[in-house]
Amino acid sequence: MDVREGDTVALDKVLFIGGDDRRQVGNPTIEGARVKATCLGEAKGDKVIVFKYKPKTRYRSKRGHRQMHTRIVINEIIKGKESKHGA
Repeated sequence: MDVREGDTVALDKVLFIGGDDRRQVGNPTIEGARVKATCLGEAKGDKVIVFKYKPKTRYRSKRGHRQMHTRIVINEIIKGKESKHGA
């Protein structure tokens, strides 16, 4: 995500809202539902090793990759319209 550390983010494509008493499932998203979150910064994920090998041709290729992730903390969940799939 293109967000600076400490900025507030509004996520409007909510697929599922769960809790102890009620659940809402989107089809594909829940209308009117939003999540407000604060960005904690970026961090690198675990290293993934990509190794390609073809026998009998002396071909070997080894590469590593670390994906960047944005860490967020959720401040508020705004529920949308009730879903027919709720329990």
